[in-house]
Amino acid sequence: MSLLTIIQDAAEDLGISSPTSVVGSTDNQVTQLLALANREGKILASRYDWQVMIRENLFTMVATQSQGLLNSAIVTDGDFDYLIPETTWNRTTDLPVVGPQNADDWQVLQSFSTSGPFQRFRIQEGKFLMDPVPTAGDQLAFEYKSTSWCEDSGGTGQAKWLADTDVGRLNEYIMTLGVIWRWRHRKGLAYAEDMAQYEGLVEDAINRDKSGKTLNLNQQPDSRYPGVIVPSGTWNL
Repeated sequence: MSLLTIIQDAAEDLGISSPTSVVGSTDNQVTQLLALANREGKILASRYDWQVMIRENLFTMVATQSQGLLNSAIVTDGDFDYLIPETTWNRTTDLPVVGPQNADDWQVLQSFSTSGPFQRFRIQEGKFLMDPVPTAGDQLAFEYKSTSWCEDSGGTGQAKWLADTDVGRLNEYIMTLGVIWRWRHRKGLAYAEDMAQYEGLVEDAINRDKSGKTLNLNQQPDSRYPGVIVPSGTWNL
């Protein structure tokens, strides 16, 4: 699918004229559908840490407290939204970097010098601050939520539909349903059934999005260990 097919499918469902182009159209209904498609993408992206929008960043630190702006100097793709908690590590020392620190704790650190063993960080004015000052050349890694919920035909991430050929990184069928119920709501038409179907699919997508460890509730040990394998069940002694 693409932006164009999303809008065309939504238009057909709504019983309005299906456009041949979207971006740049002067048709009021088409421009409204485009605005709703952008709203849908932003809201759907914000509802969950979708795995397709989670990225890893690795950068080389300098020997100063401020490592620079997160969304330009550190995350050079310029698509930083927010850090994923408990993912910040110094890859050179193989130690976690604790944070982000709140204002109170950070001011304590600034008042009393510390030497480790764990480094701490704070995000302030969009800058990534470290305490104590890191060793130049150390590698810092973390995961973050990207702002790019769609992309152009070449795969470059975007936070907004910019061309008819753009494709969604999130589920495009769900985004189509989102456009449909939002259009009906905007027009003062019945939308509850469409919204309920949409919400059900969003919840299903969230539940399936990330793999998790299977929990064994019968307390039987995992048999995939080296050594003598004794199958579960009844044994003849």
